[in-house]
Amino acid sequence: MNPNKALWEKGDFTQLAETMRESGAALVDKLGIKKDMRVLDLGCGDGTTAIPEAKLGATVIGVDIARNLVEAGNRRAKAEGLTNCTFQEGDATDLQEVPDQAFDLVVSIFGAMFAPKPFDVAKEMVRITRPGGRIVMGNWIPGDPTLVAQILRISSAYTPPPPEGFVSPMLWGVEDHVMERFGGAGVAKENISFERDTFTFSAPYPPSVFLDKFRNYYGPTMNAFEAAEKNGKATDLQNELEALFTSQNQSADNSTSIPATYLRVTVQC
Repeated sequence: MNPNKALWEKGDFTQLAETMRESGAALVDKLGIKKDMRVLDLGCGDGTTAIPEAKLGATVIGVDIARNLVEAGNRRAKAEGLTNCTFQEGDATDLQEVPDQAFDLVVSIFGAMFAPKPFDVAKEMVRITRPGGRIVMGNWIPGDPTLVAQILRISSAYTPPPPEGFVSPMLWGVEDHVMERFGGAGVAKENISFERDTFTFSAPYPPSVFLDKFRNYYGPTMNAFEAAEKNGKATDLQNELEALFTSQNQSADNSTSIPATYLRVTVQC
């Protein structure tokens, strides 16, 4: 099996996506989506941004490599009565079934950044966007002190080194790398812009329960705990992550509200 597919089908990202709905909808509100706009949401999960896009009247196709998330997205769209939103399996490095210049807007929020072959990903996103259309990515930033970058940093210390040729997904959060990748797809530097933005994870339970969601349902963290357990270091990993989640929580009651900084990339095609 494709290792990337195996990683994202391993857990159940819907358990985390539930904490991302409010910020997902807030981000979509900034994208200038109009009725009948054609949108492809790449690495869509179960529709955290795809479903709000459809609610604004766009015709939306969500594409994700994980079959379980595609099925969950289609269930959510059906439950919402959204006939203008469908989900299908696909690989961001090779969108074989997506025609050229088919979309007004291509969105990928913490999705395509995790696909291998980033230059291929950039070329595919540009290929499927019509001239005059836009690409919007949300990417975590390496070394950032907020939640997700720190989860991935801590987890990496407990996992075996990546295979030769591995390209860190976090490089999508570095402006120079983004420009190089889209430049390789024929986009001029002046057509690429960047903005730091905040995504808040919100849940009606304490940070310790939120951490359990990562441990039990988020593929990268699941792998880190499996490796740590083999080395007798699972307690150390748990303690590091508990300290992180507790220190970053901004909720005053027994709930979770943790902001995370990301790089919002806008490409004019």
